[in-house]
Amino acid sequence: MVNTKHQDLMTTGVKIKMDPTEKVTKVVGYVFVTFYALCCVIPFLIILSTSFTSESVIRSVGVQIIPKEFTLESYKMVIKSANIFKSYILTIGLTVVGTFVGLFIISMTGYALQRKDFEFRNIISFYIYFTSLFSAGLAPYYLLMTQTYHLKDNYLAVLLPLLMSPWLIILMKNFVKAIPHEITESGKIDGAGDVRIFVSLVLPMLKPALATIGLFLAIGYWNEWYQSSLFLSSKVEVKPLQYTLYEIVNKTDALRNSVAGQYVSITDIPTEGVKMANAVLATGPIVLVYPFVQKYFISGITVGTVKG
Repeated sequence: MVNTKHQDLMTTGVKIKMDPTEKVTKVVGYVFVTFYALCCVIPFLIILSTSFTSESVIRSVGVQIIPKEFTLESYKMVIKSANIFKSYILTIGLTVVGTFVGLFIISMTGYALQRKDFEFRNIISFYIYFTSLFSAGLAPYYLLMTQTYHLKDNYLAVLLPLLMSPWLIILMKNFVKAIPHEITESGKIDGAGDVRIFVSLVLPMLKPALATIGLFLAIGYWNEWYQSSLFLSSKVEVKPLQYTLYEIVNKTDALRNSVAGQYVSITDIPTEGVKMANAVLATGPIVLVYPFVQKYFISGITVGTVKG
C-alpha cells in the first residue's frame, strides 16, 4: 500500500517536473504572444485616444496613447452630422435578421450537400464552387438588382446579397462532415422526417459551426457599405452605419476644403478626430460581442479547416 502511494507520488513528480528546454520554449512563447497582443492592442488604443484629442494637438504633436487635451468635439460632430442613432438601429436590425436567416439557409445547404442520398449534390456543389471563381461583373449585377429585381432604394438590396456566400457554404459543408451519418439514419428509423432530423439532431451538434459562420455573417453585415453605395441613393433618409460614417468623413473633408472652410480655422474642424471617432463607433460593438463567441469560434474554425 505504501509502495503504491510512493510510486504514485514519484509518477506525479515526474509529470510535474519540466526540463530546461521546455521552460525556455514556454517563456519564449509567452513573450512572443504578449508582444503580438500588444501590437494588436496599441493601434486600437491610439485610435481611441485620438478620437478624444483636440484637432490642434493632433496637428501639432501627433497621435498619442494618452490624450493631452481631452475633448468630445469629434463625437459631437459625428452625432450632429447624420441620423447616427437611426443608422445604428438599421444596421443592428440588418445584422440580426441577416445573420439568423443566413445561418439557417447556409446550414440547410451544407447539410443537404453532405447527404449521401441526395442525387444532385455533386452538381450543385460544383455550381457553388464555380461562382466563387467567376462572376459576371459589376454592370450585369447592377442591372440584375435594379431592372430585374427592382431593388433600387430598397434595404433588401443590402440584405439579400450577403445572406450566403460560396466560401461559407463550403465551410459549413466541412463542418457537417464531422457528424456521423448514422445519426441521420437513426432518426429515419425512429420515423422522423428530414426537417425534424435537421432541427432536432443536426443543428444542436453544429453549435461551433453556427457560432463561427454567424460571426462571419454578422461582421459582414456590420461592415457593409458597398451595396449601400450602389443601390441606396439620396432618396433614402437612413442608411447603414458604415456608409453613414463614410459620408460624414467625406462631408468633413469637403467642409475643410470648401470656401466656407476658409472662414474657419482648420484646427476648428476635427477631420482627423472624426475619422478616429468613426472607427471607434464602427468597431466598438463587434469588439464587445466577440468575447462571448470566442470559445465557439476558435473550436469551430479548427474543425472547419481540419475536416475536408
